[in-house]
Amino acid sequence: MTAWTDDELRRVGRAEELQVSTLRRDGTLRPPVTIWVVRVGDEIYIRSAYGRGNGWFRRALAYPRGHIRAGGVEKDVTFVEPASDVHTAIDQAYHAKYDRYGPAIVGTVTGPNGASATFRIDPREA
Repeated sequence: MTAWTDDELRRVGRAEELQVSTLRRDGTLRPPVTIWVVRVGDEIYIRSAYGRGNGWFRRALAYPRGHIRAGGVEKDVTFVEPASDVHTAIDQAYHAKYDRYGPAIVGTVTGPNGASATFRIDPREA
């Protein structure tokens, strides 16, 4: 695993949306899915608005490698389910960044349902 640079953290963290592609077992990328992204400290997090049953999330659970694009940054990544102690901070980051869209929409990625469908995305070598 490699670390995010300060510039990558800033750019990805400020991006309104992120494109995430899961990796097939044969090494090819699936078509990207556009989702929201937040930064908490030196970590980047994404959540599935439709829970753990969403196709891209299920595929990332089964084979936790992929690729992201956001804020002019493109990276190969690993999807990691985070420890439970970070979910309150992730919820706060989603609210701070996206509450302008209204509680019904932000509610799809916050609270217990959002927490259950969370990945920390870690950069990896290509």
